[in-house]
Amino acid sequence: MSTKARVMPSPGIGPDNEAFVAAAREGRFVLRFCDDCGKTHWYPRAICPHCTSSNTQWKPVSGRGTVYSYSTMQRADPPYTLAYVTLAEGPTMLTNLVGDGPCRIGMPVQVQFVDSEDGTPVPVFGRA
Repeated sequence: MSTKARVMPSPGIGPDNEAFVAAAREGRFVLRFCDDCGKTHWYPRAICPHCTSSNTQWKPVSGRGTVYSYSTMQRADPPYTLAYVTLAEGPTMLTNLVGDGPCRIGMPVQVQFVDSEDGTPVPVFGRA
Protein backbone atom coordinates (compact mmCIF):
# COMPACT_ATOMS: atom_id res chain seq x y z
CA MET A 1 0.00 0.00 0.00
CA SER A 2 1.18 3.52 -0.67
CA THR A 3 1.65 6.29 1.88
CA LYS A 4 1.98 9.03 -0.76
CA ALA A 5 -1.01 11.19 -1.44
CA ARG A 6 -2.90 10.40 -4.62
CA VAL A 7 -5.48 12.79 -6.00
CA MET A 8 -8.59 10.72 -6.63
CA PRO A 9 -10.73 11.43 -9.70
CA SER A 10 -14.20 12.75 -8.96
CA PRO A 11 -17.04 10.23 -9.24
CA GLY A 12 -19.42 13.06 -10.09
CA ILE A 13 -22.80 13.47 -8.45
CA GLY A 14 -26.04 12.32 -10.05
CA PRO A 15 -29.46 11.00 -9.08
CA ASP A 16 -28.14 7.48 -8.40
CA ASN A 17 -25.38 8.49 -5.99
CA GLU A 18 -26.35 11.86 -4.47
CA ALA A 19 -27.63 10.24 -1.22
CA PHE A 20 -24.39 8.21 -1.01
CA VAL A 21 -22.30 11.38 -1.40
CA ALA A 22 -24.40 13.26 1.17
CA ALA A 23 -23.89 10.44 3.71
CA ALA A 24 -20.16 10.27 2.90
CA ARG A 25 -19.84 14.01 3.58
CA GLU A 26 -21.14 13.19 7.09
CA GLY A 27 -18.66 10.29 7.43
CA ARG A 28 -21.35 7.63 7.03
CA PHE A 29 -21.08 4.65 4.64
CA VAL A 30 -24.41 3.62 3.10
CA LEU A 31 -25.37 1.05 0.48
CA ARG A 32 -28.53 0.24 -1.45
CA PHE A 33 -30.63 -2.58 0.02
CA CYS A 34 -33.42 -4.36 -1.87
CA ASP A 35 -36.59 -4.86 0.16
CA ASP A 36 -37.81 -7.59 -2.23
CA CYS A 37 -34.83 -9.96 -2.49
CA GLY A 38 -33.01 -8.82 0.66
CA LYS A 39 -29.65 -8.26 -1.04
CA THR A 40 -27.34 -5.28 -0.69
CA HIS A 41 -25.65 -3.99 -3.83
CA TRP A 42 -22.84 -1.77 -5.02
CA TYR A 43 -22.58 0.36 -7.34
CA PRO A 44 -25.36 2.75 -6.24
CA ARG A 45 -28.42 2.46 -8.47
CA ALA A 46 -32.16 2.60 -7.86
CA ILE A 47 -32.92 -0.76 -9.54
CA CYS A 48 -31.71 -3.93 -7.83
CA PRO A 49 -29.23 -5.76 -10.11
CA HIS A 50 -30.20 -9.10 -8.50
CA CYS A 51 -33.99 -9.10 -9.03
CA THR A 52 -34.68 -5.84 -10.99
CA SER A 53 -36.96 -4.50 -8.24
CA SER A 54 -37.24 -0.76 -7.78
CA ASN A 55 -38.12 -1.31 -4.11
CA THR A 56 -34.68 -0.30 -2.80
CA GLN A 57 -33.49 1.98 -0.03
CA TRP A 58 -30.26 3.34 1.44
CA LYS A 59 -29.09 1.69 4.65
CA PRO A 60 -26.07 2.39 6.85
CA VAL A 61 -23.51 -0.43 6.79
CA SER A 62 -20.45 -1.34 8.83
CA GLY A 63 -17.75 -0.29 6.36
CA ARG A 64 -15.85 -3.48 7.18
CA GLY A 65 -14.54 -5.83 4.53
CA THR A 66 -11.75 -8.13 3.43
CA VAL A 67 -9.35 -7.86 0.51
CA TYR A 68 -10.39 -10.30 -2.21
CA SER A 69 -7.69 -9.33 -4.71
CA TYR A 70 -5.31 -6.41 -5.26
CA SER A 71 -2.72 -4.95 -7.60
CA THR A 72 -0.22 -2.17 -6.96
CA MET A 73 0.36 0.28 -9.80
CA GLN A 74 4.14 0.68 -9.35
CA ARG A 75 4.72 2.80 -12.45
CA ALA A 76 2.18 5.44 -11.47
CA ASP A 77 3.40 8.59 -9.74
CA PRO A 78 2.69 8.16 -6.93
CA PRO A 79 2.19 4.37 -6.89
CA TYR A 80 -1.20 3.22 -5.61
CA THR A 81 -3.02 -0.01 -4.86
CA LEU A 82 -6.35 -1.03 -6.39
CA ALA A 83 -8.31 -3.80 -4.73
CA TYR A 84 -11.53 -5.72 -4.80
CA VAL A 85 -12.90 -5.56 -1.27
CA THR A 86 -15.72 -7.88 -0.24
CA LEU A 87 -17.88 -5.98 2.22
CA ALA A 88 -19.28 -7.62 5.36
CA GLU A 89 -22.76 -7.02 3.90
CA GLY A 90 -21.99 -9.03 0.75
CA PRO A 91 -21.11 -6.85 -2.25
CA THR A 92 -17.58 -6.69 -3.65
CA MET A 93 -16.37 -3.29 -4.75
CA LEU A 94 -13.38 -2.02 -6.70
CA THR A 95 -11.59 0.55 -4.56
CA ASN A 96 -8.23 1.91 -3.47
CA LEU A 97 -6.23 0.68 -0.48
CA VAL A 98 -4.44 3.29 1.60
CA GLY A 99 -2.00 3.24 4.49
CA ASP A 100 1.29 1.69 5.44
CA GLY A 101 2.42 -1.88 5.43
CA PRO A 102 2.09 -4.83 3.11
CA CYS A 103 -1.24 -5.92 1.71
CA ARG A 104 -2.49 -9.49 1.62
CA ILE A 105 -5.55 -11.32 0.36
CA GLY A 106 -7.99 -11.84 3.23
CA MET A 107 -6.71 -8.80 5.12
CA PRO A 108 -9.47 -7.07 7.12
CA VAL A 109 -10.06 -3.47 6.06
CA GLN A 110 -12.27 -0.54 7.08
CA VAL A 111 -13.74 2.21 4.92
CA GLN A 112 -12.34 5.74 5.03
CA PHE A 113 -13.30 8.73 2.92
CA VAL A 114 -10.85 10.94 1.02
CA ASP A 115 -11.63 14.04 -0.99
CA SER A 116 -11.49 13.70 -4.76
CA GLU A 117 -10.12 16.37 -7.08
CA ASP A 118 -13.34 18.42 -6.72
CA GLY A 119 -13.90 17.71 -3.01
CA THR A 120 -16.47 14.93 -3.47
CA PRO A 121 -15.73 12.21 -0.88
CA VAL A 122 -14.60 8.85 -2.26
CA PRO A 123 -14.56 5.61 -0.26
CA VAL A 124 -11.15 3.96 0.14
CA PHE A 125 -10.10 1.21 2.53
CA GLY A 126 -7.33 0.95 5.08
CA ARG A 127 -6.11 -1.75 7.42
CA ALA A 128 -8.77 -2.50 10.08
